[in-house]
Amino acid sequence: MPSSDTTLTVKCPTCKTSVPWTSEQLFKPFCSERCKMIDLGEWAMEEKRIPGDPLLVDEDDEADSFFQ
Repeated sequence: MPSSDTTLTVKCPTCKTSVPWTSEQLFKPFCSERCKMIDLGEWAMEEKRIPGDPLLVDEDDEADSFFQ
């Protein structure tokens, strides 16, 4: 088990820079807001995804019953 005075260090998922896991590190696990936004953009553009079976959607001409 790690000592309580040792700071955990992780790698930024975007640029692989070492990031200390402290309360002062605002963008953890990312090293900066820039790396955080790059990662968000990759998810938004569907370059990243969580593996699994696709959802089956009923395609009918009626309005979406979820919002009624």
